[in-house]
Amino acid sequence: MTETVGTPAAGSTGKSAARNGRAAEKNAADKAKAGLGVRRVYTTEGMHPYDEVTWEHRDVVMTNWRDGSVNFEQRGVEFPDFWSVNAVNIVTSKYFRGAVGTDRRERSLRQLIDRVVKTYTEAGIKHGYFGTDADAEIFEHELTWMLLHQVFSFNSPVWFNVGTSSPQQVSACFILAVDDTMESILNWYREEGLIFKGGSGAGLNLSRIRSSKELLSSGGTASGPVSFMRGADASAGTIKSGGATRRAAKMVVLDVDHPDVEEFIETKAREEEKIRVLRDGGFDMDLGGKDIASVQYQNANNSVRVSDEFMHSVEAGGEFGLRSRTTGEVIERIDAKGLFRKLSKAAWDCADPGVQYDDTINDWHTCPESGRITASNPCSEYLHLDNSSCNLASLNLMKFLRQDGTFDAELFAKSVEVVITAMDISICFADFPTEPIGDTTRKFRQLGIGYANLGALLMATGHAYDSEGGRALAASITSLMTGVAYRRSAELAGVVGAYEGYARNADAHQRVIRKHAAANDLIRTHHANDRVVQKLATEAWRKGLEIGARNGWRNAQASVLAPTGTIGLMMDCDTTGVEPDLALVKFKKLVGGGSMQIVNQTVPRALEALGYQAEQVEAIVEFIGEHGHVVDAPGLKREHYEVFDCAMGERSIAPMGHVRMMAAIQPFISGAISKTVNMPETATVEEVEQIYFQGWKLGLKALAIYRDNCKVGQPLSAGKGANNGKAAEAKAETVVEYRPVRKRLPKKRPSQTVSFTVGGAEGYLHAGSYPDDGLGEIFVKLGKQGSTLAGVMDAFSMSISVGLQYGIPLEFYVSKFQNLRFEPAGMTDDPDVRIATSVLDYLFRRLALDYLPYDKRAGLGIFTAEERTAAVSGGDYGTPPSATVDVDLEDLRTTVDATTPAREAVESSKKDDLRKAGSSTELIELQLGKAADAPLCFTCGTKMRPAGSCYVCEGCGSTSGCS
Repeated sequence: MTETVGTPAAGSTGKSAARNGRAAEKNAADKAKAGLGVRRVYTTEGMHPYDEVTWEHRDVVMTNWRDGSVNFEQRGVEFPDFWSVNAVNIVTSKYFRGAVGTDRRERSLRQLIDRVVKTYTEAGIKHGYFGTDADAEIFEHELTWMLLHQVFSFNSPVWFNVGTSSPQQVSACFILAVDDTMESILNWYREEGLIFKGGSGAGLNLSRIRSSKELLSSGGTASGPVSFMRGADASAGTIKSGGATRRAAKMVVLDVDHPDVEEFIETKAREEEKIRVLRDGGFDMDLGGKDIASVQYQNANNSVRVSDEFMHSVEAGGEFGLRSRTTGEVIERIDAKGLFRKLSKAAWDCADPGVQYDDTINDWHTCPESGRITASNPCSEYLHLDNSSCNLASLNLMKFLRQDGTFDAELFAKSVEVVITAMDISICFADFPTEPIGDTTRKFRQLGIGYANLGALLMATGHAYDSEGGRALAASITSLMTGVAYRRSAELAGVVGAYEGYARNADAHQRVIRKHAAANDLIRTHHANDRVVQKLATEAWRKGLEIGARNGWRNAQASVLAPTGTIGLMMDCDTTGVEPDLALVKFKKLVGGGSMQIVNQTVPRALEALGYQAEQVEAIVEFIGEHGHVVDAPGLKREHYEVFDCAMGERSIAPMGHVRMMAAIQPFISGAISKTVNMPETATVEEVEQIYFQGWKLGLKALAIYRDNCKVGQPLSAGKGANNGKAAEAKAETVVEYRPVRKRLPKKRPSQTVSFTVGGAEGYLHAGSYPDDGLGEIFVKLGKQGSTLAGVMDAFSMSISVGLQYGIPLEFYVSKFQNLRFEPAGMTDDPDVRIATSVLDYLFRRLALDYLPYDKRAGLGIFTAEERTAAVSGGDYGTPPSATVDVDLEDLRTTVDATTPAREAVESSKKDDLRKAGSSTELIELQLGKAADAPLCFTCGTKMRPAGSCYVCEGCGSTSGCS
């Protein structure tokens, strides 16, 4: 899309244009340089991109999922007709600037794009990037077209700040530094707070701070880094709740040879145990609960920086030395394998700490002469020098998939050229939260180009996410992206100069580029698609090395793979970052209000790519829409099931499948990959160890895991999906089908009374039974006698009791009322039902536990604490401890026939509930019959969904991360 030409530039390089330090180039530094010549690819000469689309006006009204109140409203906003409701809502509420209801408020996508693009273009002209004014105009039009058509997006700070009266902060990722002095520690608190206030995230390494096992100069004992983490955690929690754009996001790293590493590893695991104790004591310890603030260290991700030396010691079962921070001497020797087990056990307990592989990170470091890489941003994708920052942008891979199923590598490469050029221009005018960060960023010009929709692309081309073919295509695309980005960076160096720190690091930078190129040559292609991409990538690396040897490079780093949370929604991406599809059925908002569930649009494309005919595609899609998975779909070959494996669902991708994908693309990323490897609740500590160990072996730079249900604030109850058909093997009990004739309870009948507390509200449940042990009546005491609430509960109890006596199955009521959400809600005093979304949710879960047989409860996802404990210890939800597998087939057929009406009632209820979903995650929960480990959005209350190592809200676009 752009090319280097010999036309003189219309401006100087500016104060931020870097010098390469070589004598010959230094003499030429003040001379006019050649600018970029820009060719049209997307646009047409004589026609503005805005004139090529159909515009329409829409009303954006966003409500709170919990109480229906309106939390944002702006009517008459202008967008292209092909933008989805979700994308329009997110952009309008998040990125339009100006007070709502005033004339200063932006009301059109044109205004937003112009505000950003014109700022970039003007800065490019001012700093000598373009050969002619015509080149600048073409650049402006191409950038506008790509943003308008959702080909790519800048990270959120660009949309928040560029072209406004606010500081022009464009970076989302920051790395800070702290030394072993009180002044530096207090400055850390201050700098972190400023970054959080601006809506971004920061990370740092605390390993310079002396340990609690060392002495101060005064002779006293040092506090150690973990103690200082308390103050920073409290600061982050306060700023998070003080009205910032998003929640505070931070990363804390400690080296594995630090004497306090064991305390650091177990910090959050101990706090998680504290949460459990407080929860059982009746405190509100849910995520965002009123009592969770009393628990420490909850506002940061923790990671241990492990070395090759340590990992080799783990492998050999040897000892490892912990070193003094002041003298560097070994002050304690520990069992390496034992420490690695503690690290893995803590991650198993609470998902922290993650692991960063220090030697691998620094082996790919382009600027080692300027300092080691010691830390990362909160999501672990940006890894570079201390006191630096990185601005991000991500391309939508599905925009490069042709109708014939081939990837348009040439168009992708030309798009990368434009995007990386714009990203570098932004550093020329950007503001930074601190001067040290600004100084380092201007000297090294770190960029983070990346992509989204990889999972959708692989499925649409008929590739399984966990397959050699899928990994080959992903690796080839990633190699092409970074290769073109570095080639363009070398071309920019010939126009506006290499980055200032290049001269000192020239040899190392060239060595790393050669490592990337060598890794590209090792890609084993499997199809014509990835062969074409890999061939173009090979040429990009060859040219980049050739031009870079002559000019140097403009940027110390070029690419990362970020979570792409909010901007992924802005681009209408089905999948974020490098993630696979979340599930095959998704939630979609409709114009004019309302929503519906649809089968992902990539599914029909995948079926067509696999050779299925239109009639077969229609039948399979209909089956998926009804069942949420492809197992036993009509006409679908079993060998094609893997193409439709997702992050969640009936066929979920194995943890090592995620690790293998990360390993395939890591050699082609300047930074790292934001991704959490999700593991099932039944995963063992040994499996966590294996994941972390294989991450090191496979050359990853950073890795984190999350075991389902390991956090109290995100409860999981296994349901239908956990049965695996084993319930059918248990000895079934005959279920009586009641006819519509009332069966009254005898005058004298057995009963039980249960006292309960839900979210602080106290009550009593009285349940009366038939002598043959079938539930026949309930009475609920809640609220003061004579109050409206007490009267309503009396009427409700009578209605349920009469229904039970007329033969309505209890499991039908349970399926209707469990997960019903309204206040009071929260923690209970019942160890079997720890968290309830409402009083009715609690009551019917309790009734199910007391009166339903195990197999029916399993189908509803309701288990006792003992059963959950047994499953975590290696058991299975599918078979109760006392069950027998000696089944008579005739008895089984009789039981199935007898339960058909109840099953149909439950299925009918399930279909009704699907319409109530407020996000894709909630829809998946209803499809699977179990809860997903994702928090509720702090802004609108909708269940969020995973995005890399963060979470994103489909309702309002809020994220828990920093990009």
